[in-house]
Amino acid sequence: MLIRHADPAGDATACAAIYAPSVIEGIASLEERAPGPAEMAARIETTSAAYPWLIAELEGEPAGYAYATEHRSRSAYRWSAETTVYVSPRHHRRGVGRALYEALFELLTAQGLYTACAGITLPNDASVGLHEAMGFELIGVYRAIGYKHGQWRSVGWWQAQLREPRAGATPLEPGPPPRLDAQ
Repeated sequence: MLIRHADPAGDATACAAIYAPSVIEGIASLEERAPGPAEMAARIETTSAAYPWLIAELEGEPAGYAYATEHRSRSAYRWSAETTVYVSPRHHRRGVGRALYEALFELLTAQGLYTACAGITLPNDASVGLHEAMGFELIGVYRAIGYKHGQWRSVGWWQAQLREPRAGATPLEPGPPPRLDAQ
């Protein structure tokens, strides 16, 4: 498996295709309209300016992607990021999500971040299992927060420590997103 940084022009179509089932048929995403390649390219470009967006390739084709985004806009949250991972249904249960998250967390730690957060629309046993296997712990649930496919949906929030904060020590400012090849 190859883990690499996403290229907006080259990976947008594959990312849009991987994401679409979670929007159209599923509840993993609470978006109601699947973004096309142009919108996905813009998302990859915007996100990659501040956080890593990674692609996993299996057998020469994108099998999944993971990225981080700003957790909240208030400046005191700048050491935390929200993370997400999507894997093509053809490649479920092959370690793609784990490999993507391992690489992403290493980059986020190198960037100077301390905490990863993830929201999971419930129920989603596979995503909960992956996140908990990666060290995330459930911290709360927004009950009936979104309405999709004719039902109110709850979203659970999980949190993982990328590094332990030191009491009384001011953390260094987070840096730009590092590159896999620079590790």
